[in-house]
Amino acid sequence: MIDVLVAGGGPAGLATAIHAALAGMEAVVVEPRPGPVDKACGEGLMPTGAAALADLGVAVQDGRPFLGIRYVDGRHRVQAEFRNGHGLGVRRTALHTALARRARDLGVRVVPGRVEAVRAADEGVRARVTGWPEPCGPELGGPQLDGPELDGPQLDGPELGARWLVAADGLHSPIRARLGLDLPSGGPRRYGLRRHYRVAPWTDFVEVHWAPGGEAYVTPVGDDLVGVAVLSSERRPYDEHLAQFPDLLARLGGPPATPVRGAGPLRQRVRRRVAGRVLLVGDAAGYVDALTGEGISLALLSARALVDCLRAGRPEEYETAWRRLSRRSRLLTAALVRARRHPPAARMIVPAARRLPAVFGAAVRALA
Repeated sequence: MIDVLVAGGGPAGLATAIHAALAGMEAVVVEPRPGPVDKACGEGLMPTGAAALADLGVAVQDGRPFLGIRYVDGRHRVQAEFRNGHGLGVRRTALHTALARRARDLGVRVVPGRVEAVRAADEGVRARVTGWPEPCGPELGGPQLDGPELDGPQLDGPELGARWLVAADGLHSPIRARLGLDLPSGGPRRYGLRRHYRVAPWTDFVEVHWAPGGEAYVTPVGDDLVGVAVLSSERRPYDEHLAQFPDLLARLGGPPATPVRGAGPLRQRVRRRVAGRVLLVGDAAGYVDALTGEGISLALLSARALVDCLRAGRPEEYETAWRRLSRRSRLLTAALVRARRHPPAARMIVPAARRLPAVFGAAVRALA
């Protein structure tokens, strides 16, 4: 029986598997897409996330440090530097490659497929995996199974036994939905779109540009590349969103370097993160909004907390650990999203931060 079976091979899933391997557990990751996997993402790691990545022994070959956060709204701008360490802007594909390399070096097996069904078993779970090539032996990257490999028709795929299943299958987690852990989100739906531009970063800060219809996040991810993500509750093409930021658009110059990728609705409410021997991590564990840019950092920190709880034999404590780790981010992000819904309040966000730089700096450093 596998110690930890991870459904989803993104940053949250790979980080969980790496922590499990470092703790002496056998970890297997099931991921349907060939790597490196790209997706809509702000691509900025806060200092805690960059430090968590280093603690995993993950070396990212490409990327660019950033020193803090800058808010921009027309002539109003305010910035705050991090006090301890720097953030890291890194392409999602480069981050995935680095995590996958570290996982492989530690003996984590990443196998193609999708966890389609989960049932309780003695001292563990049984998970049916579809899309796994046959035969599913170690020569194809799959774990060597003891006993029958299949449960039902051949095309249903093998059923794997594990002590614990970690659902790291993303914002709209199918496993979370099948377990009945979703809650109604309520409120306006927000969406994110991202693409890259081949231009040298003009600042060592992540810039957040504000406009009536949404925000644009500019993250330096290389010496000649920036990522620009837009967030809004208005569903329209990327170029129409970007047109709300003429000063930013003028800086970007030429044509985009990558296609648009999107995600949403962003807000995902979850009943709990532990259901028997299934635990949720990363975006699958619940999400408020990308406004404060903490998604990857929180995923890395939560992965460590999850494995610590498993090692201690107290998986139920992961719920409390997740709430503690995410509390500041959830409260501040929810407050900003609420302000976003009311135009008069939204117009005051950057001017108020400029008038109260100590408060803005404290908020940035608390999140960092």
